[in-house]
Formats: sequence, structure tokens, C-alpha cells
Amino acid sequence: MQKPYAESAEQNKDAILEILRQEFESCYEVLEIGSGTGQHAVYFARHLPHVRWQTSELEAHLSGIRLWLEEAALDNLPPPVLLDVGTGQWPAGQTDALFSANTAHIMSEANALQMLSGAADILKSNGRFCLYGPFRYDGQHTSESNIRFDAWLKARDPQSGVRDVTRLAAYGASVGLTLVRDHAMPANNRILVWEKSAEQTG
Repeated sequence: MQKPYAESAEQNKDAILEILRQEFESCYEVLEIGSGTGQHAVYFARHLPHVRWQTSELEAHLSGIRLWLEEAALDNLPPPVLLDVGTGQWPAGQTDALFSANTAHIMSEANALQMLSGAADILKSNGRFCLYGPFRYDGQHTSESNIRFDAWLKARDPQSGVRDVTRLAAYGASVGLTLVRDHAMPANNRILVWEKSAEQTG
């Protein structure tokens, strides 16, 4: 089996890393939701050596991630774990931080909200969740390219689509996550940063 490869992971990794250096400066354990090929995990773990970067994915993608991790042989990059946000079954224990890239728009809105619920449960007090991807605001897209992308997603799977920050932020607040920062990224993407309220015990 050859290592899986995603060109998009190569195109955006440096811009994302710049934000993660800031947001994860005081974080030592990060769970990545939906690690895809594993490319991002290897790159970020190598450049954030203070962080133990835990990958996760659906069963079908775990073997591909293992190939990337085994080749990298990084001490702060343990084997991937199974995670399906739709089932509500998350790894045991809590973590300082969460990261996820290009996941919210390829799952149903119900699962995107379930991802926030799970994040609220698994994050330690004052932990943070960085979510990368394209987003809408109050129902409005931010670019013509995102309109076309949203249409393509819905044609492929009617339950998928570019998510609305207003909707996500309101739901996040209801489960104890506060949207504290919204970073502009290249190619009309964003990194949304939630923090878990100190009074939320998880």
C-alpha cells in the first residue's frame, strides 16, 4: 500500500502552522479530528515538538495514516485512534486542544454540531478547538469560489455544505464553547477558535 496523498494538505500547511504556533503555544496534547491522510499531523508534530499530536479518523483511513506516522517516526506522534463524531464515541480522557481541517463541510450539519458537543466534553477547562475550512456568515458566502464549492458539495452529498459561523457559534455557546477568534486564511478559508468555559467540567 502506498501512502495516501492530498495536495490540499500541502498547499495550506504553512499558513495553518503560523496560527497553531500562537493558539497552541501553551497546549501539550492535541487531538486532531479527521486526520485524513496524516500529512498535516506529521508536519505540525514536527514543527510543534512540545505538542503530543494524536491523530484520529474513520476506520477506513487509519492504515494510510499509520504509513505516514511510521515513516516520520516522531516521538510526539502516537498511533492513530478511531473517531467517528456521528456516533458520539470519543477517545477516553481529556485533552488540552483540538484541531480539525476541512471536515465540517463534508459531514452533515448534525454531525458538525455533534463535533462541537464532543469537543466540549473532551476539552479540559480553558482548552481550545481550532477548526479550519470555508465558512458562511449569516447565510452569506464570502466569495464566488465558496458559492461554487458549496454547490459542488451539495450535488455530491445533499447533507454536506459550507457551514454557517453564526449557527456554529450559537450552538457552541450552548454547550460551553465560546468562539474567541476568527482568523482569515488564504483561499477564502478561516480558522475558528473556540475556548471551553472554565466552569464547564466536561
